[in-house]
Amino acid sequence: MQDKMAASRSGVVLKSVKEIAVRFCPFEFNVRSTREFLEAISTEKVRSTNINCAVIADVRHDKSEPQVDILFADGERLLIKAANVTSKEMLSAFNIRCASKDLQAKESAKK
Repeated sequence: MQDKMAASRSGVVLKSVKEIAVRFCPFEFNVRSTREFLEAISTEKVRSTNINCAVIADVRHDKSEPQVDILFADGERLLIKAANVTSKEMLSAFNIRCASKDLQAKESAKK
């Protein structure tokens, strides 16, 4: 519950993101944080920050490791192996990367 509250306060913005693929096997014990991350980025408020960002939930029954694969608009990828990471940590890493992308875009626009 605390991770969900942190997600709502974290100010997730998808402006610099092209696609987010969240993969997990729902029958494994270590997928809670991945599902919470998916829930946090799927809210209407977050999705409205970039309506062109594709959010893909890839639910598998193959005992695979949960992961979040983020493709940014500039072609860079961020792959988070989520088995031993909290949703708060994933959202924090995601927000830091998005903030740096936004800063780079603003600096490029000024030149």
